[in-house]
Amino acid sequence: MSIKLRLTLMNFLQFFIWGTWLISLGGYMIQKLGFTGGTVGAVYATMGMASLFMPALLGIVADRWVNSERLLGICHILGAVFLYLASTITDPDQMYWVMLVNSLVFMPTIALNNTVSYNIMGQKKMDVIKDFPPIRVWGTIGFIIAMWVVDLGGWTLSPTQLYIGSIASLFLGVYAFTMPACPPVKTERKRSIVSALGLDALVLFKQQKTAVFFLFSMLLGAALQITNTFGSPFLQDFAKDSRFMDSFAVTHPGILMSVSQMSETLFILAIPFFLKRFGIKTVVLMSMFAWVLRFGLFGIGNPSEGLVFLILSMIVYGIAFDFFNISGSLFIEQETETKPEIRASAQGLFMVMTNGVGATVGGLTSGWVVDLFTSADGMKDWTTIWFVFAGYALAIGILFALFFRYKHNIQPAPQK
Repeated sequence: MSIKLRLTLMNFLQFFIWGTWLISLGGYMIQKLGFTGGTVGAVYATMGMASLFMPALLGIVADRWVNSERLLGICHILGAVFLYLASTITDPDQMYWVMLVNSLVFMPTIALNNTVSYNIMGQKKMDVIKDFPPIRVWGTIGFIIAMWVVDLGGWTLSPTQLYIGSIASLFLGVYAFTMPACPPVKTERKRSIVSALGLDALVLFKQQKTAVFFLFSMLLGAALQITNTFGSPFLQDFAKDSRFMDSFAVTHPGILMSVSQMSETLFILAIPFFLKRFGIKTVVLMSMFAWVLRFGLFGIGNPSEGLVFLILSMIVYGIAFDFFNISGSLFIEQETETKPEIRASAQGLFMVMTNGVGATVGGLTSGWVVDLFTSADGMKDWTTIWFVFAGYALAIGILFALFFRYKHNIQPAPQK
């Protein structure tokens, strides 16, 4: 099997695991286990909490002591154990703690997956910007297939979704140990206290360009958490209206939401062209204004005559997500090309800012916004809610354009 196929399988499984339960677990906990909304929110918040420090911490371990591919394998094997335990639990407190531990071992694997991919591609003298997106797109395909398997299998309200995730996690854990070795970078230089603590990646904050980029990574990470938390509840809320209760968007919200991931598979492939032609600043601005459309289209959409707006929102998500998350990861990789000893730490720090600080802030503040526009009888003014979120995305887009200083040099076309 070629190295591209091996990396493709690794990325496919990485996100297949997440797709088995991320969208459907909340419904299972509420409908079948009788958990409260607060409990479900707390379970989902464990991902943001874990991302505050675990990606950076394990990035340090990978930079200093343990091969990245081995650390990736260990995390997924542990994740398999805790997903299986979660499938057997009916108590809300126990579910919280088990899913917290699962988040502690799963969330850093996203950055570790990138680190292993970049490391191996570097060993094989591959062009990361050109060759990684077609590999990473299979991660999104894996997420989509997992969502469809669970939805069409009738397991959205069943612990079977956790069984499937557990089996996939175990397989990837073992498979990771067979990948080419990605050892820590050996260095002869004398370590400072900062270096000994593994905080070398923080030197990136000394550069205005990367410091500003990390700040807006946090702000845009909040936008992503808004969609993860309230996308499905928004669609399911239409069931309260007799005009929409039997519509496809209400009965199969998972499948409709998966259109977002389908869109990702297309726009990931466009990243090399846009990065080389326009540069990271323009590409991230495209992402930010795509978030404005994502939220705004939700605000005017419904499962009937407004279904086209919901579908357009799903399609726009591909630009909103890929043009920041994937391009941002590639930007950080380029910024550390001359500092391979902090590669994993830098990727972990990027994850901390987006899926950690950003997700936590996004979860807390978006919940406050939703409650603010919820009436005493529990009815939510979703149109206003989504327009508030769209305004937030517009504001950070304008600020990013003003404060992120980056000059892109267009690469000349090769001479024939």
